[in-house]
Amino acid sequence: MDNQDKLQTLLEGLLGSRNVYYQPPTSLLMKYPAIRYSKDDIESKYANNKSYNRRNRYEIIVIDELPDNKVIQEILDLPLSSFNRHYTQDGLNHDVITLYY
Repeated sequence: MDNQDKLQTLLEGLLGSRNVYYQPPTSLLMKYPAIRYSKDDIESKYANNKSYNRRNRYEIIVIDELPDNKVIQEILDLPLSSFNRHYTQDGLNHDVITLYY
């Protein structure tokens, strides 16, 4: 199981449903509450002109009708996570979190 599969399983467990979508196409009709996430960057550490450590950075968006879904705090409790911003669109609350995983 690769890291993305492990992250998928982790996020499904935190949300308590399978409404977790990795880089979904715009045509996909999501069910809410939901988590939408995508790979945002790959951080590399270098020594002696070689990469010795890489970590994927993910943008995780918690989408819900409620402004304070409890899963937001649970994701923020994970190591190397930070809150980025909140916005409302189409009557839904979006909380954006950055996670290195």
